[in-house]
Order: sequence, then C-alpha cells, then structure tokens
Amino acid sequence: MNPSSETVARSATPAPALRFWLAGAGLIALAALILFAMGRNPICTCGTVKLWVGDPNTADNSQHIADWYTLSHVIHGFLFCGLFWLLARSRPLGFRALLALVVEAGWEILENSPLIINRYREGTIALGYEGDSILNSVSDILFMLVGFLIASRLPVWATVALAIFFELLALYAIRDNLTLNVLMLIYPIASVKAWQSGL
Repeated sequence: MNPSSETVARSATPAPALRFWLAGAGLIALAALILFAMGRNPICTCGTVKLWVGDPNTADNSQHIADWYTLSHVIHGFLFCGLFWLLARSRPLGFRALLALVVEAGWEILENSPLIINRYREGTIALGYEGDSILNSVSDILFMLVGFLIASRLPVWATVALAIFFELLALYAIRDNLTLNVLMLIYPIASVKAWQSGL
C-alpha cells in the first residue's frame, strides 16, 4: 500500500473516540426503539415537554427531562465509573462508558416492564406509577453518562462527597433517594413507606 492510499484508509476509519460515541448513540437509540415497542409514550401524555418537574407526586414525574430522581441516575454514573474501572481499568474510558450505557439502558427497559412497575406500586410510595416516558428514559441514560464522565475526572473523595450530597438533598426534598429506592424495591419496610408518605 502506498502512503497516499494508507492515508485515505486511515481517514475513512473513525477515530477510536468517535467510534465509542457512535456506538453509544446507537445503544441509546436502540433502547428508545425497544421502549417504543413496549408501548411506552414518547413524551408525557399531557403533550408538553418540561425541563424540570419538582413535585414527585404528580403525573408529570418521570415523564419529562429531569426531576429529583435524575440525581439517582447521575449517581449510577459514579458507581459504574468505579465498577468498570475495577473490572476493566486496562480498557479505554470510552469502552467502559459503553459498558455503563449497556447496563443503564438495560435497567431503563427492565424498569418499564410490568414486573418492576407493579413492584414500585406495591413496595414504594409510587402508588400511581405507570412507567417513564421514552424522553425521560433517554434523559436518565444521558444523565448517567454525565455522572460517569464527572467521576472519571474527579478524585474519588470528591465523587463520594458529591454522591452523599445528592442523596441528602433528595432525601430532604422528597423523602426519597437512590438508597431508599433500592431498599424499598428489594425489601419494602412499612415504617419507611409511611414516613415517605408523610403519615
């Protein structure tokens, strides 16, 4: 191969970072298509798109771009960054981010299945929960990626401190956070549910 044809071949092949970005975009698009096939609404049935929903006890919760549970997805990114650094630290950051996207997208699909929706209704304060809109699910995946990238650049102590701050902030604002959400999903506690409901 002469030098000029070698140059053309290299330019025709996306750079590694670009390949990771394209693969990530493809994963997110695939998750959105699967959610659509599952019957999820593209956006809120109210017909509007909001940047922020602050009241978790309304039908708008989990239907728009961001809400208090967005903090949990950012923390997902923190956790996945640490996990995949431990499991695959020799691999490029982009590869580890793709692994995080696969897990988060998988969770969004599972979370919007009847199994988890019913579990949320039975075991948590989300009595009227009907699942997320596709917009909200895609936003959750993107916020996880933001958390992953933040954690990849911050010292571990700063990432841990930020995660604790987010957990305490959500706990104060809505009496819920990632820790309680996981607890109540796996092992519902009546007294915790009563406290979260303000009883």
